[in-house]
Amino acid sequence: MEKETKKRSWKEVLRLHWRGVKVLHETSPHFFISQVSNGVVGALTPYVTIWLSARIINELAGLRRPEELRYWVILTLVTEILLGLLRYGLNQWAAALDKITSVREDLGPYVKKLFTMDFADVDNQENKEKLATITASQNYAGLGFYTLRIAVCKLVSNTAGALGALALTVSLFTTPVSQGSPLSFLNSPLFLAAVLGVILLVTLVSGYLNGRQNSLFLNMNDEGNLGNNFFSAFAFIGTRRKASVDMRLYHQVKVVRHYMRENKTFSYGGPYEKKVVKPGSWYGGFSASLSAVLTGFVYLFTCLKAWAGAFGVGYVTQYVSAVTALSRNISSLLSIPGELQGNADTMELIFSFLDIPHSMYQGSLTTEKRADRQYEVEFRDVSFKYPNTEIWALRHVNMKFQVGRRLAVVGENGSGKTTFIKLLCRLYDPTEGQILLNGIDIRKYDYRDYMNIFSVVFQDFQLIAQPLGNNVAGTMEYDRARAEKALIDAGFGDRLAEMPKGLDTYLYKELDKEGVEVSGGEAQKIAIARALYKDAPFIILDEPTAALDPLAEAEIYSKFDQIAGDRTAVYISHRLSSCKFCDEIAVFDHGAVVQQGGHEELLSNENGKYHELWHAQAQYYAQEGMEAAASPLPERSLAEGQ
Repeated sequence: MEKETKKRSWKEVLRLHWRGVKVLHETSPHFFISQVSNGVVGALTPYVTIWLSARIINELAGLRRPEELRYWVILTLVTEILLGLLRYGLNQWAAALDKITSVREDLGPYVKKLFTMDFADVDNQENKEKLATITASQNYAGLGFYTLRIAVCKLVSNTAGALGALALTVSLFTTPVSQGSPLSFLNSPLFLAAVLGVILLVTLVSGYLNGRQNSLFLNMNDEGNLGNNFFSAFAFIGTRRKASVDMRLYHQVKVVRHYMRENKTFSYGGPYEKKVVKPGSWYGGFSASLSAVLTGFVYLFTCLKAWAGAFGVGYVTQYVSAVTALSRNISSLLSIPGELQGNADTMELIFSFLDIPHSMYQGSLTTEKRADRQYEVEFRDVSFKYPNTEIWALRHVNMKFQVGRRLAVVGENGSGKTTFIKLLCRLYDPTEGQILLNGIDIRKYDYRDYMNIFSVVFQDFQLIAQPLGNNVAGTMEYDRARAEKALIDAGFGDRLAEMPKGLDTYLYKELDKEGVEVSGGEAQKIAIARALYKDAPFIILDEPTAALDPLAEAEIYSKFDQIAGDRTAVYISHRLSSCKFCDEIAVFDHGAVVQQGGHEELLSNENGKYHELWHAQAQYYAQEGMEAAASPLPERSLAEGQ
């Protein structure tokens, strides 16, 4: 699992991160302006204080002139106040934009991409794994846009800090000791070169150690991601509404404890401690020791020059602070290339995800907006198999929809019913054959325009934690009367009347503590209302009453023919009794349409699949009814009743 980071050319590393800078700029146009301003002012402000403090100390150690002291003290106070206000304002601005940008970078590019990708690409396992890896690397090591943001901020602040420190340091080497002094050897070019060499050596070694410490973290990225995945999957599973009941009923906490105990990535004595913490502490400790040695060395050199009369004692603080800051900033700058190199793999992965092209032809023809809804759909020898599999989900399907009629699609699990609907809605394109709308291949129609002629309620539909009306309309601005009618038609009218804020009542409590919880059946009615609100020519219901009780199911079916009106309605159902009101029934088996016709016609064929399925269900219900009739209720004594 552990692997070394791929070594790339610097041209490639810079190209990837420059593109990342452009993405961040598009996400938050003022982000870099705020960071540069805050970084430069923040880096240079301490040097202003150091420079002014040196003047005050020099005056105190020298002539002690009151007017000079008054001047420097007032100037220092005014400067500190103005710079403090400026720094506070810039820091608040930068922090706010940093927070906004971090949220937008976490969601913006990926959400935008997911909403514009073809469904076939969203559903592709390789793409799912790619996005999961990006998210895991971001959560574990902050790789991706976060590392890029930090690197840019470090580049700005450390460059400004290094330049400011250099400006205050130059005079340390250019100011000579008087020739008659026994310490005049401090003026020697060789001695000065040796001092600069020591400073440079400590700076380079410190930068190398910091880079090695960072590489330990990055080289364990895959193992760290796995540890985070285990933690995310199991640490808070007991708080998840859908899992909490089963956790308690089946004592699954034992399973959770097992995996939390077995995965020791971040445990005491585990891989993270052995591979990152312990060796990293040596690198970090050695680097800190070198910094301490450098500070002592600079103090010695500076004090000797001050003692020899090269400059006043006040400059000692200035020079020591400046030289150590110069070393620290250069060391930090030297660590940036390694961080960018380590971040390049993730940036490449991000852009490989964002650059996924449309695999489905988008088309250009406008779907005809017919007032009479006269649309005809034909499946012409359609076959389909999902990506990365050789198993045919559909094989040689031939079918025509008669406009305005009701089609039921039935069959056992895995027979191809839902796949058939996904192809009809063009969530996937056929592997073989054609699907025609009014005689034209649907691939020639504008992709979004074609999808707008369908209203679909899938088995795994989703409602969001938003007001009821927004869930029905799928938009913030909507026709309230139309939304209310759709809910009533879907059988949700009584529940709507009970809601405290009507259409403005939030579903669930994630965003509103006064939000309401809805049952599975109620949620399904809302999903059906959403399909009705869209008012598309085709309405497709995939197991539309699976979560409804028998009375609610009977209510939906009794009025749905009227509700559907002149729409073409397609139903997928396991309950064959619900198909009796349909004009035509298509029976799927192992990816093929094995029968097609009306209920009575199909039922009369005793050798057909429909006859088999119908009587399998009818026998079950008949047997259940006879057992209920033959089993009288047990008598209970008065005491038992009490």
